[in-house]
Amino acid sequence: MTYTTNEMMTVAAARRLKNGSVCFVGIGLPSKAANLARLTSSPDVVLIYESGPIGAKPSVLPLSIGDGELAETADTVVPTGEIFRYWLQGGRIDVGFLGAAQVDRFGNINTTVVGSYQQPKVRLPGAGGAPEIAGSAKSVLIILKQSARSFVDKLDFITSVGHGEGGDSRKRLGLPGAGPVGIITDLCIMEPEAGTHEFVVTALHPGVTREQVIAATGWPIRFADSVAITAEPTEVELTALRDLEARTAAAHGQAPGEA
Repeated sequence: MTYTTNEMMTVAAARRLKNGSVCFVGIGLPSKAANLARLTSSPDVVLIYESGPIGAKPSVLPLSIGDGELAETADTVVPTGEIFRYWLQGGRIDVGFLGAAQVDRFGNINTTVVGSYQQPKVRLPGAGGAPEIAGSAKSVLIILKQSARSFVDKLDFITSVGHGEGGDSRKRLGLPGAGPVGIITDLCIMEPEAGTHEFVVTALHPGVTREQVIAATGWPIRFADSVAITAEPTEVELTALRDLEARTAAAHGQAPGEA
């Protein structure tokens, strides 16, 4: 089956979510990848959203954390404060799944402004629960499309801390957990280098060249000594993803592909 770069990105991200793990999910691309994982390789994953649903099993992708689909399909719903204090800060979240508008070489995220904070060129959706997720989850996965505008040498604003300034910066900040362990894009997969915690390319998606990745990165991106090729999406993965997107589009009155 043929597939798009966006489908490759979503499938590659879904594969990173281990079966049985407890995942704190962000809306948008993270939610799509996490629910694809639930429908394919990780049927026993526990999806948690910051509005309070635990064990959500939406049949369509939620429009926001307040979407009734999440509460209606969850094993239980608890107060937002309990989600953060007991589950997240209590060390019970295995994976935080986040999106970003900008990311830097150390996995720090900007979802606040493009340009200066006082006079921004673009005001973004903001932090939500991402800073707490990035700070307290046992590990973090980041998913976003890759371009020199989104993969920047210096963030306009640090909304959520990844590995800070690199090295032992995260430890010195007193943040628990491993921090970001993977950045999945429509071109490649990046992972933090041991010691420096700078993200390097560890896998290229089929047909993608190193030159494409270099051109789409705003810092001098480096490649691991051994760079793998991501396995192509299977028919099962693509069918599950496309069915999910079709159901979502129909439920929300969208055109196919907008979900």
